[in-house]
Amino acid sequence: MTSHAIPRLSASTGIPKLIPGLRRKSANPSGPSETAPETPTLPSPPTLEAIHFIPPVKRILSPADHQKFLASSTYILLQAWIFTLADSVRGQTITSIDSHPLSATILRVDSVLDELDSLLAQYPPLDTGSRFGNPIFRSLHKAIVSDVEQIHKKILGIDDEQVVQEISVYLNNSFGSEERLDYGSGHELNFMMWLLCLYQLGQIQRPDFPAVALHTFPRYLGLMRKIQTTYYLEPAGSHGVWGLDDYQFLPFLFGASQLVGHPYITPKSIHNNVVLDEEGDKYLYLNQVRWVDSVKTVKGLRWHSPMLDDISGAKSWQKVDDGMRKMFVKEVLSKLPIMQHFLFGGLIPGTEDMGQLDPETIRLQTERMQHVKERGHEPDYWGDCCGIKVPSTVAAGEEMRKRMGTSGALRPIPFD
Repeated sequence: MTSHAIPRLSASTGIPKLIPGLRRKSANPSGPSETAPETPTLPSPPTLEAIHFIPPVKRILSPADHQKFLASSTYILLQAWIFTLADSVRGQTITSIDSHPLSATILRVDSVLDELDSLLAQYPPLDTGSRFGNPIFRSLHKAIVSDVEQIHKKILGIDDEQVVQEISVYLNNSFGSEERLDYGSGHELNFMMWLLCLYQLGQIQRPDFPAVALHTFPRYLGLMRKIQTTYYLEPAGSHGVWGLDDYQFLPFLFGASQLVGHPYITPKSIHNNVVLDEEGDKYLYLNQVRWVDSVKTVKGLRWHSPMLDDISGAKSWQKVDDGMRKMFVKEVLSKLPIMQHFLFGGLIPGTEDMGQLDPETIRLQTERMQHVKERGHEPDYWGDCCGIKVPSTVAAGEEMRKRMGTSGALRPIPFD
């Protein structure tokens, strides 16, 4: 039997050396050399006599419309609103906000969320055994839409019918899609636009800003977690697992701002369960990481949330905060597939020339209508709308808990 010697690689023909200078440049436009966007000055609320109240509609119908938006005062307004709220919570904790008296407006907003929360008991989910969206959610969403206008009048004391009709649209779109049984960061953004409308109307005042970010927003998060757990809403888009979170974005932006300059909690602390347990009720970022890890059937951020895992290697919370702001501008406001769903009204206006149907837009809309006719749903701009639906990760955990007969934590799956 002839033996064959294994060939050896010589120094001259072997694997080439890795030369740092030849390292491939990152294609990420939000690289470390790019400065984070500054917080624009948030304008004072407009005089209501100058506002033409209209039900919000989509106005970004083409790339040209998106460019008009990026050059508009509303583009600056959205950055100013979100970043000013983030700036207002530097060094503050959720518990410190809740320990002080809240304004009458914040308490009324609490009552709005409580009223909507109470509707869930009227629409118990069907026990389908499926990890996909529960169809009873459609009945709940219809009830929300039916009640929202009256809630604005009864609880917030807004009597003007046109005002109520305008701002109700944003709140209706804050809790997920009735048609697709999904929920994502676009719905979260609608909730923040509803709060922006209340600021534009003069109801929310600047002293309320820390409470908006660290009291009202967490109350909304809690309601959405309850809805996700009850009705198994699917992620809005099949790529959430490779991003920060299947459903939310702003807890990480507000939460990173909270933690800038913290004396002992570092970005790596998100891997420390003791820190998450002891500090998670105080800091949004830690709270959201704790929630994300608790609903996954596989434990460990590196398995289910690789971007969060990567971000934990940042040198400081200031770096994380800068990155979150760049992401909001680059990956939300600057992306046509996302902003084409944004709604413009009188309080959050588009430009006068936005929404004109040029020939290219007409062609794209015709293709979209044909897609809906043939497939029965809107096309997904990730390009995989007709593939396999993405089940709710919350649902996967809940169904496993039911089978295991426990409401506690799931047993980690030993990958290593």
